[in-house]
Amino acid sequence: MSPFFLLSLLFGLAFGRTASLCAPSEYVIHVEKRECAYCLAINTTICAGFCMTRDSNGKKLLLRSALSQNVCTYKEILYQTVLIPGCPLHIIPYYSYPVAVSCKCGKCNTDYSDCVHEKVRTNYCTKPQKLCNM
Repeated sequence: MSPFFLLSLLFGLAFGRTASLCAPSEYVIHVEKRECAYCLAINTTICAGFCMTRDSNGKKLLLRSALSQNVCTYKEILYQTVLIPGCPLHIIPYYSYPVAVSCKCGKCNTDYSDCVHEKVRTNYCTKPQKLCNM
């Protein structure tokens, strides 16, 4: 075995877990209010990517907390607020959304993340669209 291959293998084993592919990723969300005339397409960032997980063969022998899998989730977020155009005066036209600053592999926190991947596509507009670049 060549020294380069052996060194590469050792480096990969040592740092492979920390070098996961979980990172902020560009994403477009669509926001609309029933009373407003327009749908707003917002460019933002979300956490997306691959995290190392382990599937235990002895699931019946372990505590439930030991079975949770790591997901790509927020490490640091900030909130932006936008104005939805075309709203009547009696409607609050503001919408706040999270922007991923940094991400990590960890347990999914339902306080600020949707931990279930649904196959139904709900990110679309039913009204005329305006683009919001933040």
